[in-house]
Amino acid sequence: MIKTYKYITFIITLILCFSTYITSYASSFSVPDIFSDGMVLQQNTNVNLWGFAKPKTRITLEAEWLEQPLTETANNDSLFFFEIPTPEASFDQYTLALYNADDTLFINNILIGEVWFASGQSNMEMPLNGFWNCPINDNNEAIATASEWSDEIRFVTIPKTGATTPQKTVGGKWQVPSPKTAPWISATAWYFAQMVSRVLDCPVGVIVCAWGGSRVEGWTSKQTLLKYDDVNLEKELKEGWNGRWWECYTPLVMYNGMFKPVCKYTYRGFLWYQGEANVGKDSYFGRLTEMVRQWREDAGKTAEQLPFFLTEIAPWEGYGEWLSAPLLREQQHLAGHTIPNAGCICTNDLVKPFERANIHPAEKRQVGYRLAYMALNRTYGLTDIHCDSPEYLRHEVHGSEIEVFFTNAEDGLTPYTDITGFEIAAEDGVFHPAEAVLNEQNKSIIVRSEEVEFPVSVRYCFKAFQLGNVRSSRNLPLVPFRTDKN
Repeated sequence: MIKTYKYITFIITLILCFSTYITSYASSFSVPDIFSDGMVLQQNTNVNLWGFAKPKTRITLEAEWLEQPLTETANNDSLFFFEIPTPEASFDQYTLALYNADDTLFINNILIGEVWFASGQSNMEMPLNGFWNCPINDNNEAIATASEWSDEIRFVTIPKTGATTPQKTVGGKWQVPSPKTAPWISATAWYFAQMVSRVLDCPVGVIVCAWGGSRVEGWTSKQTLLKYDDVNLEKELKEGWNGRWWECYTPLVMYNGMFKPVCKYTYRGFLWYQGEANVGKDSYFGRLTEMVRQWREDAGKTAEQLPFFLTEIAPWEGYGEWLSAPLLREQQHLAGHTIPNAGCICTNDLVKPFERANIHPAEKRQVGYRLAYMALNRTYGLTDIHCDSPEYLRHEVHGSEIEVFFTNAEDGLTPYTDITGFEIAAEDGVFHPAEAVLNEQNKSIIVRSEEVEFPVSVRYCFKAFQLGNVRSSRNLPLVPFRTDKN
């Protein structure tokens, strides 16, 4: 009742401010679709809101949480731009109004909370509904109960929109979870939002901006792509882009058509699940690093202000017998360690043996949760929530055995027996499946093989498709590794 009274008072105040007819649509000015009913605004900061009107048109903004209205004037490029102070997160629903002498636009059902930008290719795009012949675990339950989260989670999906030049607007409006809308939200983003909302007890909004099959080059700016000798941008755009959504391999077009129009929306950080389309390229680390730098610059934020958390590509036999896939994963984890305020989660244990031919594994809940654990630990300071998987630290050769030591294993490793995924090699570089035993006292693993009398190198799950079972005490999987780097 109090909230209803406050809303009515707010509307009456607006009516008294001007004598024109109020509508829900403003014809003399406009705002991008992403500023729509149901949106989530980042808490405790100044959020950006912009739109378009004739030059020198004055636009006034009022919001229920603001004590005074804000006024801006459209510049010579027809752009008006607000920086709006936001309060602490809550589950209150707010209304915001934009108006000038001719028209008014209301934006209703606004929540204040945490906003994240989720991008990448098909494993980030993959909705709760699943893909053709590719289901999501427990998706019917998630969809059936989606309305339980209508006051906690909101999402917007940016449609696949490629462009050869930077765009000012793109489609995509905020959605409230329900059995009707939930099937089409990114499953990874959905479970990320659930965990963050549950832990922080606040609303979470996710902007899903993903395109299946896209390379990192597709999300990269022209000025950066022109630095790459192997990218003939003029030729690739001419031959590979004709405005068709399935030409996902084309460089630049996602950056221009999907990221650029919403890059100024105020969010807390980036989530990234991509890399499959770059398997076989040793340039991934450098190009992802450049993309992240450009994205942060476009958003007008520093690395400290915009964390970047990425997901290791899952095991898949379709990558072939060569080491192209594990080498790409190696670059992903290097990026997680090297890019400022970044991290990479491991997914090696989230694929079933029968999914070896499926590039879209059904388990997305734990992918979303692990990204959430990283955000909660690194961004929100909840360090009792572990987010870092065990990783190779060093090894020692003892005769016919190799003892391997790890980081992020302070409380030990599991299982005690039946450890899988290890291989060892002698100086000839030929790797053989190995027996692995937990050394509980040293929190290490001892590896041996009857086929290798004098081992020098060890690998763990360093193949296109190989599933291991080594985990930390918090059930985070051991990151695949090799010791035989050149």
